[in-house]
Amino acid sequence: FRLALIQLHVSAVKSDNLQRACGLVREASAKGAKLVALPECFNSPYGTQYFKEYAEKIPGESTQKLSEVAKECSIYLIGGSIPEEDGGKLYNTCAVFGPDGALLAKHRKVHLFDINVPGKIQFKESETLSPGNSFSMFDTPYCKVGLGICYDMRFAEMAQIYGQKGCQLLVYPGAFNMTTGPAHWELLQRGRAVDNQLYVATVSPARDENASYVAWGHSTVVNPWGEVIAKAGAEETVVYTDIDLKKLAEIRQQIPILSQKRCDLYGVEMKK
Repeated sequence: FRLALIQLHVSAVKSDNLQRACGLVREASAKGAKLVALPECFNSPYGTQYFKEYAEKIPGESTQKLSEVAKECSIYLIGGSIPEEDGGKLYNTCAVFGPDGALLAKHRKVHLFDINVPGKIQFKESETLSPGNSFSMFDTPYCKVGLGICYDMRFAEMAQIYGQKGCQLLVYPGAFNMTTGPAHWELLQRGRAVDNQLYVATVSPARDENASYVAWGHSTVVNPWGEVIAKAGAEETVVYTDIDLKKLAEIRQQIPILSQKRCDLYGVEMKK
């Protein structure tokens, strides 16, 4: 099946972001994409100073638009992420919609991005955001998909559990920066893919050199062999790739690590 990643240029005007995102979703659908994904924080600039101002309930304005365009195009739509307000708390949340417009999954970023690389970048999502507390998967006629958001990708155990639960594709809307992007963005994707013998896709906003937080871009798809099979540059674009589940099955048969794990010696488990 065809996967499309929308590397959107995100502005400070929410209505413009929504309009352009929906337009690119329609374009992707017209080119045969069955599963379309948007980037992290697609309706809002990324930054702790913006999350409260742009936050919405789910359902709300942004997710309603996503539901409508998913139904209109009869596709599965991974709605990147938006700042979500619920019960007085803020979350970084990804909503997924099916071809009938129904909400299939809601993933709240589990691992908050609190880092300090001296002289390069300091960022603390936990100043404003609360963490999610659950894994998020959804079924399509093609395969089961597991969700993470950005920093979630650094935690190998999460991807391993998704693999154990039958996911064959992991999608991470993310916005790595100009320090961590060149160093780890592709490396982490390839690691998660080859460790678990599945496809990994990441969807970044396009790079905006004038933003307070400059995203690395380079939305990418990696196959179960660890090969990069599609990759964007820094600009706004749509990345297309065909996900070949027959190839996935062949790789798992050739190198059967999933059946060779020593579960008598070690294990990773989902607690809730």
